[in-house]
Amino acid sequence: MTSVSPGGPERESATTPRDAATVVVARDGAGGLEVFCVERHSKSGFMGGALVFPGGKVDARDALPEWETRITELDPRARSLASDLATARSYAVAALREALEEAALIPVVGGSLDDAGARALRDACAAAPLDVLLAERGLVLDASRLTAFSRWITPTAEPKRFDTRFYLLAAPLGQEGLHDDHETTKSFWATPPDVLERWSRGEVMLAPPTAWALGLFSNCADVEAAFRAARTTRLDPVEPRFVTDDGGMVLTLPGDPLHEGAGESPLEPGGPTRFVLEGGRFLPKRVG
Repeated sequence: MTSVSPGGPERESATTPRDAATVVVARDGAGGLEVFCVERHSKSGFMGGALVFPGGKVDARDALPEWETRITELDPRARSLASDLATARSYAVAALREALEEAALIPVVGGSLDDAGARALRDACAAAPLDVLLAERGLVLDASRLTAFSRWITPTAEPKRFDTRFYLLAAPLGQEGLHDDHETTKSFWATPPDVLERWSRGEVMLAPPTAWALGLFSNCADVEAAFRAARTTRLDPVEPRFVTDDGGMVLTLPGDPLHEGAGESPLEPGGPTRFVLEGGRFLPKRVG
């Protein structure tokens, strides 16, 4: 058995992963729980053309002391993602900032923002930082609507690596969301099973962490149930590993017999332990 990646063998010196944050925005729709998906620009240097949740790198400005008064108190799970409060806060700020930049969705207190207001605030970010714009408007990011549910680190074989914290956010009332038409070119609300069905038919591309998150919320009837599910997951880092098994490409997860963490529990009871490359796509499988 040889460890490999789509681009070649495991690297002797892995690239240090950059801190990042991704947010699953959820709402109660007519057909049940819906999540907001965006399609990355086809020419993007990372996951071009894939369906993803809003997200991106943590910026230096996300860690400024000014955020102490520009975001509400973190919930315990979001707080637990770092040893110090300032760092944990920066991750949450990044998640909410990315929700605004890529989806025009932003929860606030101290005032209200409807759909037009959220889009106007996003447009204003082209000329001024978000913390400054919020202060001018007397608004504070509402972290009470946000909780953490996972953390994934890109395999060492990949040249671009991220240490990504995943959050669940209850959609702000009155905001419908819209892609930015720059990094993302399409957007829509859909139930997790609907997105997974489109994926199974080969109509869309999903990265394994995105597919796993959709699977986690697939049996949730509403936002309340989604938050219950999110609060039961493990938050220690998930580090997938590429291996070959019987000549095929396998991305193993903790709990899989071929993963270095084979003795660990799977990410969720009954959930996948690996993603197998079939027809150019990594499809979820459970072994063991």
